[in-house]
Amino acid sequence: MPEGHTLHRLARLHQRRYGGAPVAVCSPQGRFAAEAAVLDGRVLRRTSVWGKHLFHHYEPSRGGPIVHVHLGLYGTFTEWGRPDGAPLPEPVGQVRMRMVGADYGTDLRGATVCELVDEGQVSAILARLGPDPLRSDADPSSAWARITKSRKPIGALLMDQTVIAGVGNVYRSELLFRHRIDPFRPGREIGEAEFDAAWTDLVALMKVGLRRGKIVVVLPEHDHGAPSYLPERPRTYAYRRAGEACRVCGGPIRTEVLEGRNVFWCPACQK
Repeated sequence: MPEGHTLHRLARLHQRRYGGAPVAVCSPQGRFAAEAAVLDGRVLRRTSVWGKHLFHHYEPSRGGPIVHVHLGLYGTFTEWGRPDGAPLPEPVGQVRMRMVGADYGTDLRGATVCELVDEGQVSAILARLGPDPLRSDADPSSAWARITKSRKPIGALLMDQTVIAGVGNVYRSELLFRHRIDPFRPGREIGEAEFDAAWTDLVALMKVGLRRGKIVVVLPEHDHGAPSYLPERPRTYAYRRAGEACRVCGGPIRTEVLEGRNVFWCPACQK
């Protein structure tokens, strides 16, 4: 599942390529056809993101339609160029929503959510979410308040979007390793200084992800030895390295299912 920095990069890309101009919108698959007809030809005013939720805000400025997208596990936007107004490519696969501007187009496939909402519905969605580390208005105090009162493992709380919005499995495992926190430690046993340091680090890591388009978490002095879990991905400390040697202590990395998702950690470093 794409993590929060990916959605913020998409929002910036869509704003740059389609914002401030009329956009042609259709639904080759048909599941979004009625909603696309409402949007077709309108000006895309702006894009916004909270956690893993992407919003396209269309004119008019007050009360205009808003597209809400949650990519889920399989959703993806495929971008393509239209040099000199070239003919549109034929849709490939189940394209839920196609957006076409003057020079670019994008096809959305496989999203868990692609719906038309109003401002009240957006407010209701945001009210259910925790702070987004990549937003300038993020207030970590609400996340800390929930963590410090919970008996649930901190590894589960970090993946709970109502606690912190935008954190996925990679950032969860890597953040806990970097701060030597056992993922199974109850939230109420996390110290405030530990939380503050982890939040500051999370903001910095996600900003790097936003800027570079990939998750970079391994410090230069540890960036050696075993390659990444996939050739095109940067190295990690723990994520998807079960059974391999820890980059810091040399002990074996472990994995276990925690509330339906595999968490990875070093038992020696994260006591």
